[in-house]
Amino acid sequence: MRGRINLRPWLAVGIVTCCPLAMATEGGMGRPITGQQIFSNAGVIPPEPGWIMSVTSIYYEGTLKGGRGVPLIGAVSTGLDVKAEYTIGNFTHVWDTGKGRWNFASGFGVPLQYTDISANLTGPRGRTVGQNDTGTQFADLLLTPIAAGYHFSATDHISFSLPIYVPTGAYNQDRLANPGQNDYTFMPTVAYTHLDGSGGEFSLMSSVEYYTKNHDTDYHSGPVFTLDGLWTHGLGSGWNAGVVAGFVDQIADDKGPTADALGGFRGRSFGAGPTVGWSGKFADTQASVSARWVPEFDTKNRPEGNGFSLNLTLLFL
Repeated sequence: MRGRINLRPWLAVGIVTCCPLAMATEGGMGRPITGQQIFSNAGVIPPEPGWIMSVTSIYYEGTLKGGRGVPLIGAVSTGLDVKAEYTIGNFTHVWDTGKGRWNFASGFGVPLQYTDISANLTGPRGRTVGQNDTGTQFADLLLTPIAAGYHFSATDHISFSLPIYVPTGAYNQDRLANPGQNDYTFMPTVAYTHLDGSGGEFSLMSSVEYYTKNHDTDYHSGPVFTLDGLWTHGLGSGWNAGVVAGFVDQIADDKGPTADALGGFRGRSFGAGPTVGWSGKFADTQASVSARWVPEFDTKNRPEGNGFSLNLTLLFL
């Protein structure tokens, strides 16, 4: 391979993706928050074995506009306001595969979620009742059994992974604020990263999320396509700044009695906003810190709002 790949100054954030809010398209959201899936060096798996540890906290606040109906815990709501803070600790192990263009990793994420939801639910007799629910509990565990990365060169990289959400989070059909989704979600993912040599990068990340059926509500959310982009430019002294953008689009109808009554309830959203970061040494350990703000626009059958996130990553390679 031409050029030695040394990711210590670049700092891959982690192989485990960060898809928050276990509300499902059944709750009008799905797991992804617009523009929050992608992370720095998303297409890079380091060639050096060891551990990558990161903590990401995402705050989201949004409203479903236009008085549209939304499926929620087996009923139909004519309004939805949501506030949520999703914090996940990611632990990624890079396997010792020796020299070569391919590298492999595995990881898991442990999430904690605070949720505040207000909705107007329509009961069996057609009566609309306003409800509010809040809670802070562990959300669904995120597993990435295998991720494979290929290095085209010292500057261009691609990765393939299969993150899986496991329904370990708290779920109660009688509650609005459920951190667990009560289904498995399989998310085949591909990411590409180009490093520009200035401390900046251009990365793309795409996945399709496949949900299993929620048997408690007889609701099967349709698959959701996501595409995120990240561009940053190095500013010197380890600092960088740029733009992050995201697109979320449901590519098939939801299924079930409630979904049928709402015409399949497909949703989409766009979002874009600024990002800033720093990487360097912290207590003799390679570290990075980044923050972003992604306002949403042109949403359909999804809340529209703002997402803020803060990430800290430590590299032990």
